[in-house]
Parts: sequence; structure tokens; C-alpha cells
Amino acid sequence: MPFVLYLLGLAVFAQGMSEFMLSGLIPDIARDLRVSIPAAGSLTSAFAVGMVVGAPLMALLGRRLPRRRALLVLLTVFLLTHVVGAVTTSYPVLLLTRVIAALANAGFLAVALSTVAVLAPPGARGRATAVLLGGITLSCVAGVPGGALLGQVWGWRSAFWAVALLSVPALIAIVARLPRDSGETAARTGVRAELRALRAPGALVPLALGALVNGATFGTFTYLAPLVTEVTGLGAGWVPGVLALFGLGAFLGATAGGRIADRHRPERPLLAAGALLLAGWTLLAVAAPSPVAAVVLVLVQGTLSFAVGSALISRVLYAAAGAPTLAGATATSALNVGAALGPWLGGAAIGAGFGHRSPVAVSAVLTALALALALAALARGRTRAPRRAPRQAAPAGAGAAGERPDAPAAGRSER
Repeated sequence: MPFVLYLLGLAVFAQGMSEFMLSGLIPDIARDLRVSIPAAGSLTSAFAVGMVVGAPLMALLGRRLPRRRALLVLLTVFLLTHVVGAVTTSYPVLLLTRVIAALANAGFLAVALSTVAVLAPPGARGRATAVLLGGITLSCVAGVPGGALLGQVWGWRSAFWAVALLSVPALIAIVARLPRDSGETAARTGVRAELRALRAPGALVPLALGALVNGATFGTFTYLAPLVTEVTGLGAGWVPGVLALFGLGAFLGATAGGRIADRHRPERPLLAAGALLLAGWTLLAVAAPSPVAAVVLVLVQGTLSFAVGSALISRVLYAAAGAPTLAGATATSALNVGAALGPWLGGAAIGAGFGHRSPVAVSAVLTALALALALAALARGRTRAPRRAPRQAAPAGAGAAGERPDAPAAGRSER
């Protein structure tokens, strides 16, 4: 893999830490700013909403900008919003900084994903995407528990300062190591042509599935700290370790998901992983009071969630190769539709008096919906397949849920 992909992953690490670290800081933020736990949890939803809106918007605005310049501007804005967030004493101001930071984060990730599509070796787009998303998963392993630990020792504001400081070397790395040939404009393809490429069933179904799976992931992850302390009965000192376990699982899952996505026919492993994911959320909802069961299931669910999510997004990049700018942006938006929906539904369940384990039940419901959609799309593809011409070699875009192996795909020429 080109070394520049790992440098982009470094920047994504800082951004992933910002997006996810609130899972360990929500109780402290709620006490300091005198708001409820669900209100503090909505900071995660606000960030996700900003990314949903920001990904396509920033991608369209930056279509004719050199990639390196776009990455530098967006990362600088991201850094400055965290400085403001670290010093404010106002909940509305903090909420606003989360939205602006998300807009910058979304634009950065969308441009970075389009850069992956250009730099990845043939047939390795899934693995290259896993390298980039590895920055997010590593932020779960190290950044999120580190942020929680900083919050316990020096207050939640120190975690915001840490994100700002981590962004500095990432900026320097992009200037020094990102090749100038990657500074070409992001795309020459017309917007209408890209939109047509995105309407392919092989792209639309994985996008919807990615939103549901990510909603399930963050429906629980956002409220993992109160789940561990209030339901499982572990002390606050356990929270960084439990978050690290989830992050370790996320890293392992994203790595496996990239390899799954590079296969010609990943439907079966994806469906099997989805079924296990549903079983895991259901079991966690029941067994959360048991410390051993809760800790083990946190690791398992982190692995399964990111394996499925990473594979789905990689399939979008394969299937929508004709949308070099908007494929990454739309994938980012889909992930964050889920990241907004999950915490909102989880917070609503807590606010309705169903307790701190209710977000896990919400995750189970969202996963069940995703599994039902995947099965319906796969069944529809199979009913149409016998009427097609004799089977040909599987195209690069084949294999996403609901996509027939002989269906035309924008990514056919890649393999």
C-alpha cells in the first residue's frame, strides 16, 4: 500500500477520536454544563448530522480544488473548532463547534476516500479503505480510552485539547508527504454522471445497510459509559478499558471487512456476520448486568460491527467507481445517518424511562432491519439471475448485498 494512505489514516485518527471520545465523557460534560445525559449524548448526534450534510456538500464544493489543498483547509478548520470547544462554557456553543467540526471532518474523509480510489492498487480497494478507516478504529483503541482517561484526570476539556494537538502533526505530514500528483482536482466526471453511477442497486443497497449497521453500532457505543457503570455495576475506572476493548474489536473488524469486500462474492460472509451481530446485541441487552458477559460482548460486537460496516462501504466504492467524488461522500453520509440516528434513538429510549440498557435493544432492532433488507435484496437478485446470460467472470463491483454477479457495474474494468 502507498505510504501516503497511512498518513491520511493519521489525520483520520485525530478526527475519529473527536467523533467517538464523547462516549467516555458524556457524564462529565452533562455535570459540567448542567444538562441531561441525553442532551450531552446529542453532541454525538450533532456531529453525525454535520457529517451527513457536510460530506456531499464539501465534496461538491471541493470538486475542482487540489486534493492536498482541500485536505489542509478542512483539517485546519477541524483543529480550530476543537480549540473553541475546549474553552467554551456554553452548551449551545459546544454544540455549534461539533457541527462545524463535523462539516470539516466529513469533507476531509470524503476527499480522502476519493484519494484511496486513485492510489489503491488494482483489486485492493477494500484493503486500502481499511487502512484509512483503520485511523478511526485505532482511535477507538487508543484515542477514545485515552480521551476518557484524560477526562477523568484533567477534565473533559483536556480531551478536546488533545485532539487539537494531534491534528498538528497530521497537517505537517500532509504537506510534507502527500505527493503533488495527488493534488489534481478530485474529479473530471460530471455531477449528473456521478449521480447516475450512485443509483446502481449495487451501491444503493450497501449504503442503506451501512446506515442501519452504523446506527446500531453508535446506538450502544455512545451510551457505553453509563451502561458499564449503571447497569453492569463496574466503577468509572473500568470505562477506558471497556472502550479500548470495543476499539480493539473495531480495528480487527475493519481489517477483516476490507478483505471480505475484495472478494468477488462476499454475500454469505456478510450475512453470517450480520446474523451474529444481531445475536450479539440481543444477548448484550439481556446479559448486560453480568460483568464478564458484558466485557466479552463489547469486544465481539466491536469486531462484528466494524467488519460489516467496513465491508459495506468498500462495496460502495467498488460498485460506484463511476462516481469518484460522490461515492466517498455518499458513503460518509450513510455512515453518519446511522451515527446520528442510533444515539438519538438510544437517548430517546433512556429519556422515556427504559433504562441505560435500552440503547442496546435499539441496536438489535436496527440490525434486524438491516438483515431483513439484505435478505430481501439478495432474494430479489437470485430470482432475476436465471433469466440472464450464462455466467461471466464476476466484476469488481459484484458481491454487495442484492447485487447479481452478472449485473453491470461501474467497477468492472478494475479486475
